Amino acid sequence: MRTYLDLAIIVLSVAMVVVIVLQSRGAGLGTLAGGDYGGYGYHSRRGIERLLFNLTIGLSVVFFAITLMSVVLVS
Repeated sequence: MRTYLDLAIIVLSVAMVVVIVLQSRGAGLGTLAGGDYGGYGYHSRRGIERLLFNLTIGLSVVFFAITLMSVVLVS
């Protein structure tokens, strides 16, 4: 059981990294490292941007729950 939880944690972490990187819109790699966003102000999320945002929240909740289950199994 512990092996499956560890595998799930790895898969979820890779999926979260991919979804977070896909969320960064803008020019290039400079925005990923905290560069200037070109004057973007507040905007509402629509379409794929909203989907990626909700997917990030869902993945993080599942990741947190599985991590807690893994910790409980160890102790």
